[in-house]
Amino acid sequence: MSASNLRILAGDIGGTKTTLGLFDLAGALLRQDTFESQDYEVFESLLGEFLASEGDRVVHTCLAVAGPVVDESVDVTNLPWVVRAANVRSYVNSGPVHLINDIEAIAWAIPSLAPEDLCTLRQGDPEGNGVRAVIAPGTGLGEAFLIEQEGRVVAFSGEGGHANFAPTNELQIELLRFLLGDHDHVSYERVASGSGIPHLYRFFRDGRRMEETGPVSERIEKSSDPTRVILRAALDGTSAPCEKTLGTFVSILGAEAGNLALRAMATEGIYLGGGIPRRILPALQQPAFLEAFDAKGRFTGLMRTIPVHVIIREDVALFGAATHAQSKLSASTA
Repeated sequence: MSASNLRILAGDIGGTKTTLGLFDLAGALLRQDTFESQDYEVFESLLGEFLASEGDRVVHTCLAVAGPVVDESVDVTNLPWVVRAANVRSYVNSGPVHLINDIEAIAWAIPSLAPEDLCTLRQGDPEGNGVRAVIAPGTGLGEAFLIEQEGRVVAFSGEGGHANFAPTNELQIELLRFLLGDHDHVSYERVASGSGIPHLYRFFRDGRRMEETGPVSERIEKSSDPTRVILRAALDGTSAPCEKTLGTFVSILGAEAGNLALRAMATEGIYLGGGIPRRILPALQQPAFLEAFDAKGRFTGLMRTIPVHVIIREDVALFGAATHAQSKLSASTA
């Protein structure tokens, strides 16, 4: 088989949607399909459907998965799937298979993003230490960072979204007490992700007894995706509890993004990925996000120098997975 028929298989496996793509060895996207993850009992059924009509030879596979990778296996967060590299190999039937965290995949993509892939909240004054970080609220909350030195990229992912939520004002302390009534552990993911937004909304509607309009309440109760309804009503200004939900979400996300910047000393920039930031871009462009990001006491001056960007490219994790596969191929042939 000629080199023109050799392919990279890349994937972005999430709790809501899964996207698979085939790339040529130069990194050009040839075919891409998106699936509703909940429609499939196991990942292999979805993969088999995607590959059924493909006659080209896959020589390297990289799948970005929402969950921690342990022993070439991932229990997918917010989805009852276990993705195993060994099972994927049996379907692909050639070439290495790598599983990486989905936020790590976003980190791999960052050095190659074009200006049109980003919306910059602050240009900042990058220090040049080569460290950048990603915080990505989607269905869950992912965090990662990357180091780029002499043209070589190394990306690392963690599970910082599951760290303890640390309130920064009296309202957030009240929120924490409210959530502790139902949960033994309140993480940042519980309050700063797509799955967490309904918790914030319930706090304002039920805990603080804010009155909701009938039409918005009905849409939220009937929707299979209440987060989308809450955010839309907040941005439209048609619901007071939804507006308070979004405002609090933005402040909490800003504070945790700043925490991540400090932990990694990501003075080259913080990048917001995931589906939520793209949806709420007008809210992120208001002062509240950066005010919460910068509020780090004696380090406020440093925080104000850190560039902050929103990734608006939708297929960034898929692109990052393909980039990771390319780097592995290049290393193996060097």
